[in-house]
Amino acid sequence: MQVDALLKAGVNPKNIYSDTASGAKSERKGLDELQTKLREGDTVMVWKMDRIARSLSHLVKLLEEFDKKGVHFKSIQEAFIDTTSAHGRFVFNLFGAVAQLERDIIIERTRAGLESSKRRGVRLGRKPGLDTKAEHKAILSERYYRDNNLPIAEIMKLLDIRSKRTLYKYLAYRGRRNCRECNVVFWDRGQELYEAYCPKHMKTKGLKK
Repeated sequence: MQVDALLKAGVNPKNIYSDTASGAKSERKGLDELQTKLREGDTVMVWKMDRIARSLSHLVKLLEEFDKKGVHFKSIQEAFIDTTSAHGRFVFNLFGAVAQLERDIIIERTRAGLESSKRRGVRLGRKPGLDTKAEHKAILSERYYRDNNLPIAEIMKLLDIRSKRTLYKYLAYRGRRNCRECNVVFWDRGQELYEAYCPKHMKTKGLKK
C-alpha cells in the first residue's frame, strides 16, 4: 500500500528506499542510503511521517539536514507537511518550536528531580562501588586513558580487561562522562552517567551541581 501510494505520487521505483526494522531502531540502512543520494533540489516523499522518523525531535533534525542540503520534504498522508510551500515551511518551524519545548520540559523536570533528591539526601542511580581488584583496575584505566593516551585495545591488554564494556564501566566509575547535549567527553564524578552536561552546557542551561 505504501509503495503503491509513492508510485501513484510519481516516485520512480528505483528511488524508493525502505527499512524493514522498526522506526524506533537507531540503525536505518535504507534511510542512510537515501541521505547519501540526496542532491540540492531533490524532494524526499514519505507515505507518513512516522515512516522516516522515530520521534518529533528526530523528524525536526532530519528536516533541518534536508534544508541545509536544499532538499524538500513531503508527506502523502499529512499533506500539510510540504516544505516546497510557504504553509509547509511554517508547519515545519512550528514542529521545531514544539520539539524545543519538549526538550526544555525534560531539562526542567530533570533539574527539579535532582534538586528535590538532593534536598532529601537521596542519591540517584545504582549503588557506587567496586571490589578492591576492580577498583585498582579502574584507577589504572583512568590513568592510562587520560595521562598516557593509550589506545583502548592496549589498555585492555595491559589490565587484562576482557571487554570494552567493562573498561568503559571502569572509566565511568572514575568520572568519564558524555555530555547529553554535544556528546563531548569530560570528567565529573559528581554527575549522573546518563544525565551529564559538560561545563559549557551546564552554564548555558543554567544548571548547577
